Amino acid sequence: MDTTYEAHAKVFKAFCDEKRLRILEQLRDGEKCACVLLEQLDLGQSGLSYHMKILVESGIVESRQEGKWTHYKISEKGSAYAVALLKELTTPNTVTDDYICCEE
Repeated sequence: MDTTYEAHAKVFKAFCDEKRLRILEQLRDGEKCACVLLEQLDLGQSGLSYHMKILVESGIVESRQEGKWTHYKISEKGSAYAVALLKELTTPNTVTDDYICCEE
């Protein structure tokens, strides 16, 4: 079972690779078959599978099987979660305890 930090890291890992960003750009137009992504991105089957596994495990991309091909699309729920997570982690806390860094 993932800890909260491990789950959060999976989301951000999905965005930390040029090829995965290119895949997400292609998926912005809607669901695509792996065969189409292979052509558009000039990736091998194993390379595409590797990157799609990371994207699907992050929750940002959904997959469904149709015959021998897998179809992928951006998950509305997963992408909304990623946006909310980034906002949460980068918004300063408003509660202060008058913290003093160093005592003299």
